[in-house]
Order: sequence, then C-alpha cells, then structure tokens
Amino acid sequence: MIKVKIKVNSRRFTIPVPYAFLHLFIRIITSERILMLANRIIEEKAKQKFQIPYIKKADLEPLLKELAMQKGLLLVETSLKDGTEVSVRL
Repeated sequence: MIKVKIKVNSRRFTIPVPYAFLHLFIRIITSERILMLANRIIEEKAKQKFQIPYIKKADLEPLLKELAMQKGLLLVETSLKDGTEVSVRL
C-alpha cells in the first residue's frame, strides 16, 4: 500500500493507494489505444515532434514486484515555503 501524506496549514490528510490501483494505472498507460490517442493529440497540438514510446506491461511487472517488497521506503518528501508538506511512502 502506498501512503500519501499531505499537510496543508493545520490540516493533515493521509491517502492510502492500494497496489491494485497501481496495477490498473499501469494497464491503462500501457494500452496501445491510449498511447495512440495520446500520440495523435501531441502530434496535432505540439510545436515540436515528440512521441510517447510504447511500453509493454511485462517490462513494468518486475518494477511493481520490487516496489511491493520495499515496504516503508520513503519515495518523495517535499515542503513548500507556505508550509505545505507532501510525503509518499511505500
């Protein structure tokens, strides 16, 4: 489970993100139909040529398995000048 903690002024929010959502997100991103649509939109609106490379889901599976084994790892921890803090932990 990925835990996103957000502290804004005097309020704290904790958002748990299950690995099932991460797998669903990876499945959507690696979909050929979504990538074709994104590349078509970029081609129409971008000033420079750029294409999102096609990524296979099988290439990302080892990454997801390794992330699941690294429980407690702090991925991101940031703070802004206005006191907002965000941390992402596995």
